[in-house]
Amino acid sequence: MKEQVYYNSQMPLAVYREMAAHLGLLEGVEVRLLPQTSPQFDYSLSQVAGVALGVPESLPPTLVRQLEHILQHYGDRYGGWQTVSST
Repeated sequence: MKEQVYYNSQMPLAVYREMAAHLGLLEGVEVRLLPQTSPQFDYSLSQVAGVALGVPESLPPTLVRQLEHILQHYGDRYGGWQTVSST
């Protein structure tokens, strides 16, 4: 399983949770919200350090397109994604 971490510093916690719920509906995709590790709280920044997606290599193309569409939808609303890491 390949894991990719996406981050958007402007995305609110509630939106991360909504997106995680949508991604979690895709069979085989594992979703984890990563806790913020900054020692200082800042209202202008996200309360989440990112979302980690575990995507099986055998994910059907239709589900890959749905995954990409969901990420694009939320990324477009909040200014795109930064890729934090990939394994």
